[in-house]
Amino acid sequence: MQLDRIEHIGIAVKSLEEAIPFYENVLGLTCYRVEEVEDQMVKTAFFKVGETKIELLESTSDDGPIAKHIEKRGEGIHHLAFHVQGINKSLAEAEEKGVRLIDKQSRKGAEGLDIGFLHPKSTQGVLMEFCEDNQNQ
Repeated sequence: MQLDRIEHIGIAVKSLEEAIPFYENVLGLTCYRVEEVEDQMVKTAFFKVGETKIELLESTSDDGPIAKHIEKRGEGIHHLAFHVQGINKSLAEAEEKGVRLIDKQSRKGAEGLDIGFLHPKSTQGVLMEFCEDNQNQ
């Protein structure tokens, strides 16, 4: 498996409207994209810091995964995402090494990326995501 970089850090928030001003006004970042991913019941906002992105995640449903995360753990870091080359191969390789997967095959995520999650029970409590940009391939 080939990890290129940290693609983004996902942060669960109750409200994008309330969270975005902190990143813009205090940290001086620019929100360059807001997007809803209906099948994941989430609305996202993106910021860039060098090559790494910060993805704010607001649930669009009371029973969505982000709402459940906030209910259990509060707002804060939700996941760590790595950019990979060959996402399905990388997921299979992780599984072969004993990692429990949430996604055995990639699916579409925000910004058109192919994504797949590793279960936090296999990653020392950190929800990890593999991402690959196949739009230009």
